[in-house]
Amino acid sequence: MDERAERAETGERAAEHGGAGGTLDRRAELSEFLRTRRARLKPEDVGLPDFGRHRRVPGLRREELAQLAGVSVAYYTRLEQGNGRNVSAEVLDAIARALRLNDAEHAHLTHLAKPKQHKKKQVARTEQVRGALGQLLDTMDGVPAYITGRRSDILVWNRMAAAVFGDWSELAPQERNWARLVFLRPEYRDLFVDWDQKAYDMVSFLRMDAGCHPDDPRLAALVGELSVKSEDFRRLWATHDVKEKSYGVKRLMHPLVGELALNFESFRLTDGTEQTLITYSAEPGSPSAEALRLLASWGTDATRVGQDSTTPRT
Repeated sequence: MDERAERAETGERAAEHGGAGGTLDRRAELSEFLRTRRARLKPEDVGLPDFGRHRRVPGLRREELAQLAGVSVAYYTRLEQGNGRNVSAEVLDAIARALRLNDAEHAHLTHLAKPKQHKKKQVARTEQVRGALGQLLDTMDGVPAYITGRRSDILVWNRMAAAVFGDWSELAPQERNWARLVFLRPEYRDLFVDWDQKAYDMVSFLRMDAGCHPDDPRLAALVGELSVKSEDFRRLWATHDVKEKSYGVKRLMHPLVGELALNFESFRLTDGTEQTLITYSAEPGSPSAEALRLLASWGTDATRVGQDSTTPRT
């Protein structure tokens, strides 16, 4: 299939992408994910000859990908058109190897092609955090920490997290969401030194969640709202990149104490809630460690980004 035909097919899929009942179209998600992964590979990347200017599509052709995966062109074409019915784990593994997928991408492909059944009442239910976990956060003096749930909703946090990231208790519950903060609130563009990376991470996390729960109407509504209100979100969402929360260093420009370099760790809870505990710490003896101690000493006077607050979190 040439590039024009693929673009026409992509346009038809995009027109149906909204799905029914306010949910994401799993078939369209599967189709676009495979197409974008194939487009990023060049023939020389996988040991195939490159015909240069005679190629009409970016990346590998479907025929080339099918050859690498050891499946028929017709079979792979059906899969890329969103028909993953009865596809085996072995075939998905072969396609993942051919596409050079990382672990997160491989898991995302499996979620899209072989979705698990979720009860709708579980999707709509408000997430709750076990009381013992909230108590744990409160004992972590000097360590900014919070727990996120589905759709990167911010569920609970401690005093130090409020001092560093802002007093989320001042926001309506539906606004306590990292994607909303990053893309819709200008102060968070100023807070994150590498805002572009933070934005990319947020969209990649949402894509991973969408693969697991394409029937989540709240997630579909969030994606729809952000797509309308943020050009940056639309651009990143179209890449179909996925990522798991992990660890690293986050650099912030705090309005009260200046630049912070904080190590973050993500701990996925094992109680079946799909919640994640995220903690931040500074290198001992560093300027960032001193800045955290300063924020801790100010207490509730440092619970808003960009301004003082005298209202503690309850």
